[in-house]
Amino acid sequence: MKRSVWIGISLVLAVIIYLSFTRPHEMVSPGNLIPAHAALESNCFACHAPFQGASADRCTSCHVVADIGLRTTKGVAIPQSQRHPAFHQALTEPNCMACHSDHPRPKLTKASAVKFDHALLKANARSSCQSCHTAPQDDLHRGQTACATCHQPAHWKPATFDHSRYFLLDRDHNTACTTCHLAGNYKQYTCYGCHEHQQDRIIAKHREEGIRNIDNCVRCHRSGDAEGGEGQEREGGDD
Repeated sequence: MKRSVWIGISLVLAVIIYLSFTRPHEMVSPGNLIPAHAALESNCFACHAPFQGASADRCTSCHVVADIGLRTTKGVAIPQSQRHPAFHQALTEPNCMACHSDHPRPKLTKASAVKFDHALLKANARSSCQSCHTAPQDDLHRGQTACATCHQPAHWKPATFDHSRYFLLDRDHNTACTTCHLAGNYKQYTCYGCHEHQQDRIIAKHREEGIRNIDNCVRCHRSGDAEGGEGQEREGGDD
């Protein structure tokens, strides 16, 4: 009796092993492939090496690293309007599985999405943020190129911020954040939260100096000094 049981178990295991190699897409597949690879649905070994899982070498047999982001796997140039930043060429080594899974898993939360590890990039690429990221155009960021001063590659937000580089919080300006930044909006500020900065008085004072554009006080008064303005936009030079 025992012998027949072991023979039966052995036969079942043999069938499972045989089918795992001959029809792996039906036996061990974790789910459908992404649409772009649908044609490989029944050809697991196009990407997977037996007992090793997916292999970057097999990915790059179709996806030439030098062409990723620039050309399709057929060698057709991708239109400029449809291109994503071509950063794969700056990776220290091909490690496709660090970011990609051709069997997409459900993303239960935004945090569960795969985050790009900037440590995969070569050092010169890590210091060139704008080669992939669009440069902000607000007054705070305009002309700034040292992103790492405030931001970290692992966590873009929250950012550290050296307030004294843009406006000194000393003397009369040693105040609460909400005096200048209303409703918790730290992208905007106002200087009209203090009684001596009444808008009518400021407009009149600046007109005496031929200055009409007073939309951005810290552009000229970074130290907070009333008479310490630099780079004033006088009449005839308004933006």
